[in-house]
This record gives sequence, structure tokens and C-alpha cells, in this order.
Amino acid sequence: MRYNLTEKILQSHCDEELQEAGQIIQCRVSTVLANDITAPLSIKALQEMGAKKVFDPERVILVCDHFTPNKDIASAEQVKAVRDFAREFGILHYYEGGNCGVEHALLPEQGLVGPGDIVVGADSHTCTYGGLGAFATGMGSTDVAATMALGETWFKVPPVINVDLNGSLSRYVGGKDIVLNLIGRIGVDGALYKALEFTGSGLPDLDVESRLTVSNMAIEAGGKAGIFPSDERAIRYLQGARRQGDPQLFPDPGCSYEREITMNLDELQPQVACPHLPENVYPVAELGNIQLDQVVIGSCTNGRISDLRKAADILKGNRVARGLRLIILPATPEVYSQALQEGLLEVFMNSGATIGPPTCGPCLGGHMGILASGEKCLATTNRNFKGRMGSPESEVYLGGPEVAAASAVTGKISHPAEVKGKD
Repeated sequence: MRYNLTEKILQSHCDEELQEAGQIIQCRVSTVLANDITAPLSIKALQEMGAKKVFDPERVILVCDHFTPNKDIASAEQVKAVRDFAREFGILHYYEGGNCGVEHALLPEQGLVGPGDIVVGADSHTCTYGGLGAFATGMGSTDVAATMALGETWFKVPPVINVDLNGSLSRYVGGKDIVLNLIGRIGVDGALYKALEFTGSGLPDLDVESRLTVSNMAIEAGGKAGIFPSDERAIRYLQGARRQGDPQLFPDPGCSYEREITMNLDELQPQVACPHLPENVYPVAELGNIQLDQVVIGSCTNGRISDLRKAADILKGNRVARGLRLIILPATPEVYSQALQEGLLEVFMNSGATIGPPTCGPCLGGHMGILASGEKCLATTNRNFKGRMGSPESEVYLGGPEVAAASAVTGKISHPAEVKGKD
């Protein structure tokens, strides 16, 4: 049988033969993940099950990134519960404070995920790791608890949609624009319980951090997973993350897909998702005069070093518009350090931005950038649901780091060329 990438990975972790989409299979997992919001629920469920240990303390990862640094007593208690559990159960990969970053940026950077892995996490954006050729998906906290104990879980084999990327990206266009355009085309339920696989002649033009951005938002189309092959570019990234011996991994020639979607990267323009769904997408050039109160650059979607470099290129020599708040959150301590060494933080400070610690912060309406009634924010985050960043009467727009930086300078949603020019 010729397998697509999703089927190939699932089969490698399963003893029974995969035969068709919809089949229920039992799979061994590579990694289990939870954070400071979801882990306490998993811990409680694990205790109620009577489990005295996890299947492998080196393959359970706990990242306290959502409400940290602790914003109040309740969040402090959440983190304490996770910390105590990590100590009791000998969890090797526990992250909090100075070693902690946004989980879906932290794990790839630390070399904790790789091609052919099955990763399950109590967070919907666990699908990020598909950018490295893993089958990665979010699950509920109770299912994650059972998987922590057993090291295996069940899946319904998802149908697979192939997204064929052709051509090359133009200036100011990146992974965020690819995935927003795709969601705009197929809708927030266009890949419901399906896997999205990205192939095509345009892959070599797409760096790994852009691929992670695309995979991150597969869930915004309802996807179970969003997977890229692990090609030479992915292997070089993994070697930079101190991993050795990872295989290149591709779908079998002649494998079948439920549906094929073709995207010409040459024709793609910077995209913006308007309130209140990620599918409400338009090219930024088609939007009118939308004045902003806040811009956020960061998150597990676009808080990596390549994103900060793009933002700094726009902001250098410019000032944030009067009356607008620009918040920049490097996704991990390593990204923060690299941005410091490269002088990016100085650019941000000189522009009038506020630089915060590695945290999810305002992405989920947690802290460090909550919106008041009537305020409008453009963010490089992944969701713009009603009330996502604060007041239900606020509005969130989604875009890439260059659109965000340009918009911070002009005070309205803007094409980067308005600040930097077309050449």
C-alpha cells in the first residue's frame, strides 16, 4: 500500500495494518505535552485513575507558558500544581521562569520533536510540530492524562488533503499569509478531522519557521494535523537544534489523497484575517482605513527569531504611531537572547515598543495586552474569536510580522510597502 505522510507515520507507531480513513487504531506516542492551564486537569485525572507513574518521565513535557510570569493567585496555584507534580513524578522536561518559552516554539528549538514522531498535547496548537514532519495533534486533558500513564492512545485515521505549493514567495509574504489564504479558501471547518499535507515545488522556498507557522494554524481550518515532509532543509534545522540521525520523510509516490488544493505562491499577497473568524481573510491591500489601538508581535505562531527580524526591518528608523501600543513578546529565552545580540531589541525600544518576556500573554486574553471595549488590535497570533483578547466588544485582526510592524508605524492596517517601499 502506498501511504501518504500521515498514514506512514501512524503506521510506524501501530501494530495493525492501516487500510482506510476512518479506521480506529491504537498508536504508541513519542511525546506527551501539557501546559499550566491544561496540565492541572490532566494531573487531577491521572490521580483519579490511580496512576503512580508516567509511561516515560523523559517523554512527558510540561511547559508553564500561558499565564506566566504568574499574573494572579489563581495562576500561581496552577503553576505550583504542575511544579509539584513534575517533582513527584520525576519529569525531566519541566519549564518555568527563565528556561520557559511558548511551548510550540520551545519544543522544536530544544530538539524535543522530530520527523516521524507522534506528539499529543493538551493544547490545540500542538499541530505546530507537523512543520518538522511529525504527526502532532491536540487532545483533551483527560485523554492526555491516560496517554501520560500508558504511552499510547487511539486515533481515527484522518482523511488527508494535499496542499500543493508552487512558485516562490514575494517580498513581505510568508508562512502566515499561506495559511491565512488557505483558511480563507476552505473555511474554519474545511479540514474538520482531516490532516493537511503540504507538498510541491515551492517547499524549498519555505524555511522551517514558516512551515511551523503554517502547521500551527491547521487547527484553525478544523484540521487534525498539518504536516510537511522532513526534507534537507528540515534536517539542517533539526541539526541546529542539537539532534542527529533524523530521517528525511516523504509521502510515497502515487499515494492517494481525499482532495488536492493548489496554491501559487507567486500570486500570494500579504493577508489579514478580520473579526471574528480566521476564515474572514482579505489581502491587506483590499482593506480600507482600519485604525488600530494595539499591535502584538509574538506567540507560538509568529514569535520566532525570523519573525522578529522581519518586524525589526520595518521598524528600524521609524516610530510607533502616537496613541498605539506595540507589544513584542519573543517566544523563547533563546529567541530573546538572539534578538538582543542582533540589536533587534534596541530597534524595538527605539521605535517605542513594549518588550515583554516569553509568554502567551495577550494571545488568549491572559495578560500583558488585554483589550478594552471598542479597541482594535492587529496581532501575529492565531485566533481572532470574539473576546479572544479581552472585551467582547473589541476586535482582533490577524497578520504576519511585517504587516504588524508596518501597521504599528502608520496606526492603521497597512501593507509593509507603505513603510518600506516596494523595492
